[in-house]
Amino acid sequence: MALKRELGLWDVFALGAGAMISSGLFVLPGLAFAVAGPSILLAYALGGFLLIPAMLSQAELATAMPRSGGAYFHIERSLGAFAGMLAGLANWFSIALKAAFALIGIGAFARLIWPDMGEPTVRAIAIAGCLFFTAVNLVSVRHAGRFQVWLVVFLLASLLIFVGLGLPAIEPTHFDYFMPGGLSSILATAGLVFVSFGGLTTIANVAEEIHNPERDIPAGMFLAALVVSLLYVLAVMVTVGVLAPSRLADPATGYVNLTPLSEAAGVFLGRPGLVILSLGAMLAFITTANGGILAASRAPLAMSRDGLLPEVLERVSPRLHTPVVSILLTSGFMVLALLLPIADLVKTASAMMLLLFLLTNVAVIIMRASGMQNYRPKYRAPLYPWMQIIGSGFYVLLIIGMGWLPLLVTGGFCLAGAAWYGLYVRGRISRESALVYLVKKIASKEIYRSELDDELKHIALERDQVIHDRFDQLVHQAAILDLPEATTADQMFRQASVVLARRLGLDAGELFNRLMEREAQSTTIVLPGLAVPHIIVEGEGLFDMLLVRARQGVLFPGRDQPVKTAFILIGTSDERNYHLRALMAIAHIVQEHDFTRRWLEASAGEHLRDILLLSTRKRDRLHPSQPPEGAPGEPPEA
Repeated sequence: MALKRELGLWDVFALGAGAMISSGLFVLPGLAFAVAGPSILLAYALGGFLLIPAMLSQAELATAMPRSGGAYFHIERSLGAFAGMLAGLANWFSIALKAAFALIGIGAFARLIWPDMGEPTVRAIAIAGCLFFTAVNLVSVRHAGRFQVWLVVFLLASLLIFVGLGLPAIEPTHFDYFMPGGLSSILATAGLVFVSFGGLTTIANVAEEIHNPERDIPAGMFLAALVVSLLYVLAVMVTVGVLAPSRLADPATGYVNLTPLSEAAGVFLGRPGLVILSLGAMLAFITTANGGILAASRAPLAMSRDGLLPEVLERVSPRLHTPVVSILLTSGFMVLALLLPIADLVKTASAMMLLLFLLTNVAVIIMRASGMQNYRPKYRAPLYPWMQIIGSGFYVLLIIGMGWLPLLVTGGFCLAGAAWYGLYVRGRISRESALVYLVKKIASKEIYRSELDDELKHIALERDQVIHDRFDQLVHQAAILDLPEATTADQMFRQASVVLARRLGLDAGELFNRLMEREAQSTTIVLPGLAVPHIIVEGEGLFDMLLVRARQGVLFPGRDQPVKTAFILIGTSDERNYHLRALMAIAHIVQEHDFTRRWLEASAGEHLRDILLLSTRKRDRLHPSQPPEGAPGEPPEA
C-alpha cells in the first residue's frame, strides 16, 4: 500500500533541522574544544560545507527513487547487494550511535540537577533511558508529527535568542590561541563533529511521503543544512567566547564539559537562560533518542525483507504491531555502544555516516554513467561528477584524520560485511543493479532491458502520480518499427502497412496506397524531424498507432531534413474525436525537454515506449470500464 504524500516544505525542513539539532550542538562542543581549541568554529563550518556533495547527491537519488529506506534503497539499486548491505548497516549503526549519543546527553544534563554525579551514573541514566525508549517503541509507533514542528520552532527560537544576546558578551581574548593543534586538528575535529549533520539523511527516508519531492526535497535539505550550519557556528562562537577555556575542557585533568551551551547561557542570561537552553536540549535528546530507535530498528527490518539479513528480523508482533526482534537488537547494540568512551562513540558514529555519504556519491556517479532510460530524477546535482569525486575524497580524509579508531572500525566493518555477504547474502539476491547493467553495457553491444528499468519506471509513475489514459493504453499496445538504416518514405510506409495490416486484419496493399495518397495531398511532417501520418479506414471501433524511430532518417519527397520520429495513426471514421485527442497528446509529448535526444538514444523498443508513458502531459481520465495498462499482455514489437 502506498504511503500518503502529506509532507510539505516546512515539514521537510523541520524534520531535517530537528534531526540535526541534538547532541552535536548541546554536548559535542566541549569534546571538540579539547582537540582543536577555538578553531572548532572552522571545524563546524568545514563539516557543514562538506555536507553539500552528499546532500545534493542524496537529493537527486531521492527525487529519482522516492522510496522508504532512503540511502539503503538508493545504494542497493545503484551499486548492488553488497554495497547496499554496507549502506544499510552503516545507516543502522550511525542512527543508533547518534541516538546513543543523545542518551549520553540526557545523562550529562542530569548533572545540572545533581552536580556531584560521576561518569558511571551518567552512563547508567543513559542505559535506563535506552531501555525506557525501547519499551515505548515496542508498545507503539504513534508519533505526534506536529510535535516535531513545534520542537524545531522552540529550538530555533531559543538558539536565536542565545546567539543574539550572547554575541555582545563574547570575550575576544578567548580566541587568542585560535589554532593550537594546526590544520590537522581542524580536519580531525571536522570528522568528529560530522555526526552533527547526519540527521539530514532522515529526509531521504521519508521521501515517499513528501507531497512535492521535486521542489521540497532539495529545498528542504538546503534550508535545513544552511540554517543549522549557521546556528552551529554562531552558537559555538558564543559558547567559546563566553566560557573560559578551562570551563570547556581541561587536558591536564581530562575534564570535558558536556553541557557547554547551557552553562554559557547561564553566564549572560542567568538561571532563566540556563533553564531554557537545558529544556531545549532535553527535548532534542528525547526526540533524537526515541526517534533514533524507531528509525534505526527499521533498517534491519527492510534489509531482512530484501534477504540481506535473517528473516527473524522482519517479524512483527501480531499484538503490538511492532518489529520486536529488530527493536530489541537495535537496543542491545545501543547499550553496548553506551559502554564506549564518549569520544570513541562519536568518532564511530561519524565514520559510519561518512561511509554512507561516500557510497551515496558513488551511487549518483553509477546511476548517471549507466545511462538507464528510466532514471529520471526531478532534481540533478550540479557539477557532476567532480563534486561527487571531490566530496568522496574529503570523506576519506576525514575518516583518516580522526585517527586509528575510525580507520579500524571502518575497515573491520567492511571486512565483516564482506564475510556476511559471502556466507549468507550471496546467492539469495538476484536483482540487477545499475553497476552490473553498466558493466554489461561496456562489455557487450547487445541491447537488453534490465529489471531495474521496469522498477524505475513504476517508481517514476507513482512519484508523478500518473494515472494512465486511453492514449497510454494505445502506446502500451502499439507496435514499434525501429529502422536501423536510412530509408525513404515509401519504403517506411510499405513496412508499416505490413505491420498494421497484420494487427488489424486489413489489406497491406490498400493501407500502403492510402498512406502514399495522404502524403501526396499534403505532407504529414509537423516539425523538423517529426511526422504524424494518419489515415481513415472502413469499419467501426478501430484505432491503432505504430511508433517509428529511424536513427539514420527517413527521406520524404521535397524535404531536405530527414524524419527520425514518426507516429503513424490509423482509425475508422467513428474514432475521429479520439484521433484529434491522440494528435494533441503527441504534440505535448514531443515538446517536452530533450525529447528528441532521449528518443534517438533509447537503447531498445520498450525504452521508446517508456519515454511516452512517463511523459508529464495532461491526461484524460480513464473510464472505469477500461482495463488498466498492460492488461492485454505485452505488446508485439515489429
